Amino acid sequence: MSGNLQFNKILGAGLATALVIMGVRIGVDALYHTEAPAKPGYAIEVAEAPEAGGVAAVELDPDWGTVLPTADIAAGEKVFAKCVSCHNDHEGGPNMTGPGLWGVVGRPTASHAGFGYSDGMKAHAAEAPTWSYDQLYHFLANPAKWVKGTKMGFAGIKKPEERINLIAYLHTKGSSLGIPAPDPTRQPGAAPAGAPPAGDAPAAPAAAPAPAAH
Repeated sequence: MSGNLQFNKILGAGLATALVIMGVRIGVDALYHTEAPAKPGYAIEVAEAPEAGGVAAVELDPDWGTVLPTADIAAGEKVFAKCVSCHNDHEGGPNMTGPGLWGVVGRPTASHAGFGYSDGMKAHAAEAPTWSYDQLYHFLANPAKWVKGTKMGFAGIKKPEERINLIAYLHTKGSSLGIPAPDPTRQPGAAPAGAPPAGDAPAAPAAAPAPAAH
């Protein structure tokens, strides 16, 4: 009997010790509990690596003499579906929220009869009097950015190939501009305007002549 009692005492002491240890661990975890922040306290920005040679890439305007003959006009007509709520492209068609776009490629800026242009577009016409390929290309990318104060509330067409196809489609709608010859200065890999031709590094200054021996 006494043996069983002694065993129960030992077992009880062991259980009590285990409970004390578990309680201490739970208390410590609760006291020092931390959670990972939803976002880092600071962010490290890494600058993009420059192109080979240490010069950042410069985006060239399209070489219209190369891209227009190969543009997908059918795809451009599909892109124009984004415009039909405000514009029509029919010859003699009425103005809508925006001016009619028949003949817009090559048309004088802010000149469509019967349409009330914004002051911003009228001011832009003084700087860019013609809807050239380049003007349309940049305007369609972000109208509000390219023409400050325009009433055109269109977010723009971000993909260059979609803009090229759209301009190629509009070119078939009464354009007064011909397709120019390919421009080598707009080909991929062409040097930025004003850069010296490859191989024309500035010559090193001539060394001063050595003094004559006396």
